[in-house]
Amino acid sequence: MISELYDVIHRRRDVRGQFTGAPITAEVLDRVLAAAHAAPSVGMSQPWDFIVVRDWAVREAFHRHVRHEREVFAATLDTEAAERFANIKIDGVLESTLSIVVTYDADRGAPAVLGRHAIAETGLYSVCLAIQNLWLAATAEQLGVGWVSFYREAFLRQLLDIPDGIRPVAWLCVGPVTHLEAVPDLEQHGWRRRRPLHAAVHTDRWGSAQG
Repeated sequence: MISELYDVIHRRRDVRGQFTGAPITAEVLDRVLAAAHAAPSVGMSQPWDFIVVRDWAVREAFHRHVRHEREVFAATLDTEAAERFANIKIDGVLESTLSIVVTYDADRGAPAVLGRHAIAETGLYSVCLAIQNLWLAATAEQLGVGWVSFYREAFLRQLLDIPDGIRPVAWLCVGPVTHLEAVPDLEQHGWRRRRPLHAAVHTDRWGSAQG
């Protein structure tokens, strides 16, 4: 069981181009969402909600917005970076089976959210834990997940009728895939490479070598 957990962690990928569009059974979707909902949260506030998006018109509208934001980002790059970026697929909005938008409600459990008084962002961190649970559960279910971040929150709030005060945190494309890449897409395209573990571990104080 322990080896299976580590296998899922290391097999997980941010999927873009491998979605098949095949259906997801209600039972599998329920298990994945239940895993997300089982995440720990500051003060047990459970500040997340999950919007399951299947509507094709909604997905097309979001995809058009994503393409526009891609162009906005591309315009900021130098020539070499722009050439690399041109070959990188940034979303699977139309290819995936469905999407799940995860939101954050800062008022849930307020005003006295136990553990949030000194670090306001702990509520947002809790939502990210739910997203990671969802991602790992989906991987265990042989599904791919792709987090789309090329969007403006105001646009997505209006598109999905999200109330004021509720923050959309992630648009996740979800569905069966042909395979999961052994090497992350951005490494394959030479955008960035993973740091070795020893470069990220410090002992007792910042900047000290791992003991």
